[in-house]
Amino acid sequence: MKFISWNVNGLRAAAGKGFSDAFKALDADFFCLQETKMQEGQLDLSFDGYTSYWNSAEKKGYSGTAIFTRKKPLSVCYGMGVEEHDHEGRIVTLEMPDFYLVCVYVPNSQDGLRRLDYRMKWEDDFRRFVLSLDKPVVICGDLNVAHEEIDIKNPASNRRNAGFTDEEREKFSILLASGFTDTWRAQHPEEVKYSWWSYRFHARENNAGWRIDYFVVSDSLRDKIVSTDIHNEIFGSDHCPVELVLDI
Repeated sequence: MKFISWNVNGLRAAAGKGFSDAFKALDADFFCLQETKMQEGQLDLSFDGYTSYWNSAEKKGYSGTAIFTRKKPLSVCYGMGVEEHDHEGRIVTLEMPDFYLVCVYVPNSQDGLRRLDYRMKWEDDFRRFVLSLDKPVVICGDLNVAHEEIDIKNPASNRRNAGFTDEEREKFSILLASGFTDTWRAQHPEEVKYSWWSYRFHARENNAGWRIDYFVVSDSLRDKIVSTDIHNEIFGSDHCPVELVLDI
């Protein structure tokens, strides 16, 4: 099964930048989106053979997740069942016969780290949520953290910036230690490749990026990983799509 995850930074904007062509070319069984920034029905977007599930933020034009799937889920869950977290449209979970697929857009700690305390609470609650699921789990999305120095172009100058704080990196380490595998890093232990670039300072032209988009799977699925990719060649957002193929 082929999985794609992409933070589109506004699906209506991405639709005008070749999103449909990229969607068809990537030809995934599950296509997961973050930061859709829209309500379902605001855009006439459908693809033959796919059903879509949307979780939109209550605040218009903000956050939002969606999954397009060729495979019919047994059930669908929106959010993590925690009132404090479930108003921003950040999680869609599909229950499949042999696994759960969790599409997530993790909150950004923001300028001045003004949302870092909230982010720490989110991380603990999200970890509890995925550990409560009673089948192997595939987590994908914009996790808003560059885990190691290899995952960011300029680690020294970004040390206390949102997405590269010691606190955020430690929470990701704790998630992995609780029984999960970072699929890209498992297959590419030394390779430098990024999935997000600032729109400022010609960052993408200079490849001054961050790897903050992930597929993280239950350790029991580690030997099912066939391939992983980061599609730097695809534009249309400040993020690029990431890919996972599982023999499942």
